[in-house]
Amino acid sequence: MPDTPPRIANETPGTAVLVQRILRGERDLFLHLVQEHERMLRSFLASQLYNLTEVDDLAQETFVAAFRDLAAFRSDNDFGSWLRGIARNRLLTHFRSVQRRDSAVRRFQEEVSRIVAEDLEDVVRHRTDTEDQMARLLGCVSRLPEKLRRIVHAGLEGLKAGVLAEELGTTVPAVYQLHYRANRLLRACLEKEAL
Repeated sequence: MPDTPPRIANETPGTAVLVQRILRGERDLFLHLVQEHERMLRSFLASQLYNLTEVDDLAQETFVAAFRDLAAFRSDNDFGSWLRGIARNRLLTHFRSVQRRDSAVRRFQEEVSRIVAEDLEDVVRHRTDTEDQMARLLGCVSRLPEKLRRIVHAGLEGLKAGVLAEELGTTVPAVYQLHYRANRLLRACLEKEAL
């Protein structure tokens, strides 16, 4: 299929004649109108937009709208002016859409920033609380008798009760008893520190 529109009786027909023939069913002739006005339309759109993809999209939308509404074109009007009018309406719709999208993106960014800020405050607050609790716990551990401090450190290091009993020269049940006593003293110390 050729890329050029069909010729009409060895001469280039006027726009009004082309429009009438297109409306009567010779739809392929619309390509002639597109080729004749595409540069003008794209230049008009490019003067308003800075993104060539948007220029391409709006030019295509304009030609589709022109084809769909071709019956509304009055033959005493200039086709290029009529086409620019359609393009102007498409531009206004595009700018409103971009403005709504930008506004929605701004609102989304503000919401995300607010949530992240709240979460960050919670993390900082939790970290500070955790650091305070850890400092109080270490203070309480340091005040335990030496044997109980050793039990606590062994538990933190993951040392088995049997190995610890051997190191301390005692029995496994005695290690569990010392562990229980160390936990009870630490709990009492932390409660006292919290007041």
